[in-house]
Amino acid sequence: MDDAKEGERDATQTAPPPFRAAVEALRVARLRPEIEIDPTRPPQRLAPYAYALEAAVVADDEDLADGRLVLLHDPAGHDAWQGTFRLVTLVRAELEPEMAADPLLPDVCWSWLTGALQARGLSYGEPSGTVTRASSHYFGGLSERPSASQIEIRASWTPREGLGGVPDTASHLAAWCDLLCQVAGLPPASAGDASVVTLPQRRGPQSR
Repeated sequence: MDDAKEGERDATQTAPPPFRAAVEALRVARLRPEIEIDPTRPPQRLAPYAYALEAAVVADDEDLADGRLVLLHDPAGHDAWQGTFRLVTLVRAELEPEMAADPLLPDVCWSWLTGALQARGLSYGEPSGTVTRASSHYFGGLSERPSASQIEIRASWTPREGLGGVPDTASHLAAWCDLLCQVAGLPPASAGDASVVTLPQRRGPQSR
């Protein structure tokens, strides 16, 4: 983690003010207590400036879901982004095999991402991504292990820029954490939203 923090300082010291402000908002954002989050080394070639976070949803010292969120910035703009900032994410969780077999699961998972952004009133553009289901079945010396299934959401979107050309990255981070918690099977943070459907908590979460 020391290397990640050192790289983080190096990346932001020479960065333009909008990027520094966007990163600072991510650093000080207050999140749900179930979220454990840390900076990590960002990708080097996707944009002139990048900042990355990795997070896990933890309950009773067990990981229920994990993910990575990367903030990209190109002051010159990017045609594919239709803006100067881009958020890129990966979210993963294990789930029951019968849940993974639901043909509507990919559509539901994608709607969780867009719904999380909309629920916080966030303006964004150019969303794209994939939802992948994977199943593992064990044989031979591993045959005693139960079958395992995993859902993986990879996505990116352009956060709309506000005052000074800075997007509301703290709110986008909060929405992303809402998605993480939803995939992990946790109830929504705000009480009384019966319209929100979450995944059942996966069987046998990994111990930390």
